[in-house]
Amino acid sequence: MSSDAILIGIDAGTSVIKSVAFTADGTQIAAAAIPNVYATLPDGGAEQDMARTWADAAKTLKQLTEIIPNLAERLVAISVTGQGDGIWMIDARGEPVAPAWLWLDARAVQEVEEFTSTPAYDAHYARTGTGVNACQMSVQLTWMKRHRPEVLARATHSFHCKDWIYFNLTGDRVTDPSEGNFTFGNYAGRGYQLDIMDNLGSGDLKRLVTPMVDGTAENGALTAEAARLTGLKAGTPICLGYVDVLCTGLGGGLYDPTGQSGCTIVGSTGMHMRLQTDVAKVKLNSEKSGYTMVFPAPGMVAQIQSNMASTLNIDWLLDVGRGVLKDNGIEKSRSDMLKGMDAKVAARAPAALLYHPYISKAGERGPFLEPAARAMFNGLDTGSDYFDMMRAVFEGLGYAARDCYSAMGPIPAEIRITGGAARSGALRSILASILKSRIRSVAREEAGAAGAAMIAAVQQKLYPDMTACAARWVEPHLTTTTEPEAAWTTTYDAAFTAYADARKAMRPVWRGLSGVRRSAAGTKP
Repeated sequence: MSSDAILIGIDAGTSVIKSVAFTADGTQIAAAAIPNVYATLPDGGAEQDMARTWADAAKTLKQLTEIIPNLAERLVAISVTGQGDGIWMIDARGEPVAPAWLWLDARAVQEVEEFTSTPAYDAHYARTGTGVNACQMSVQLTWMKRHRPEVLARATHSFHCKDWIYFNLTGDRVTDPSEGNFTFGNYAGRGYQLDIMDNLGSGDLKRLVTPMVDGTAENGALTAEAARLTGLKAGTPICLGYVDVLCTGLGGGLYDPTGQSGCTIVGSTGMHMRLQTDVAKVKLNSEKSGYTMVFPAPGMVAQIQSNMASTLNIDWLLDVGRGVLKDNGIEKSRSDMLKGMDAKVAARAPAALLYHPYISKAGERGPFLEPAARAMFNGLDTGSDYFDMMRAVFEGLGYAARDCYSAMGPIPAEIRITGGAARSGALRSILASILKSRIRSVAREEAGAAGAAMIAAVQQKLYPDMTACAARWVEPHLTTTTEPEAAWTTTYDAAFTAYADARKAMRPVWRGLSGVRRSAAGTKP
């Protein structure tokens, strides 16, 4: 392959839209990014301007042409990934019929509650391997049919975020196998089963569903209009990547042809993924939560459980400390508060306190679904201090990860972690000891864009398969291994049992407190 060749991964996330350029061996050479913009609505909606999203994506590509000499001639292909779920609809002319609904949108909660309480839900979960929640196109269409039929009447195709950008790049109205299957398909067969929509009460909307194309096997071509906007060459190959969480997993080390590795994204939310090389061995969660997504490698699927909040718990406790200091005339940033934190946390005794990291106001979704779930400490006494609490928060992230991995089968022997908190040595040791797995972090900043570009690299035959591509793009970026601390593992085994027992027992308490909060809010003037 040419040493001059370049691949671009577009990653249209919730916070940032970025285009990242890589050499053929996976070296990142340039990036251009624009902050994303969306609106939250009083009724729980979260909407994004579709035209602006495409304009911003095109602008990031144009910016790369100004950074990289002769980019248009050197560019082999572009691949697109982006935030998952939600619904982005167009009409026959290719124009948006309404603002996009994001994965953050909560308007379809009632539709979720109705569908998950019907006999049809068990069969739905068995086929898709995915728990239904308000962020998904399936129930959002049901809500629109009830409340916005005039919007649906104008629509001809329903996209996800990356599909919309791909359409503007190529003119092709398609989606990828990951989002297509977990919404309206069968993960084992990798194809649609649209009678799912009949059970959801939206059978007459099957006309909106777009064909699936696999970006590892086929590509579109950059249109003349998109070439004009981006400064690139018309006809440049464009690949439709898989959904962002899979691309992040791919770029962050999830791919392992033996299926022995997992991948955890330690970000604002926590994503816990394991690769299953044999769909017959998929273990579906008895609580019917999580995702099962077809993976960009033949016959493989990724099982995913996701915590609503991961490092948000750390941020919360840091801000509690900052608030106390500010009240006493001392200003500190989160970065200031983190200085020396690793050493202080590591010096505290393991499992002195128990913390459940359900700090999100949306409750929890993995490995159980409970909107009323809230964070809690157990074991506080007069000897407990701030750093005991911070260690407990770190440990809580480990227990939550173990809870999620356990719902998907045996915990992988090695787990690759990515995200800002992966830099913490204390957190890596705690995760290794609670999970009883080797922990390796990935020294790559843009794992999602890299995963998208890897799909294009395989499709364009720069590598014969994903195994060869991962050997060049991922393995050199894996750090040294963090092993479990033998002195901690027995303690953490016992503490995890208490953690699991407590979260199961707390459901009626959480729901009772939720009712109290709603009642109190109703009495405010």
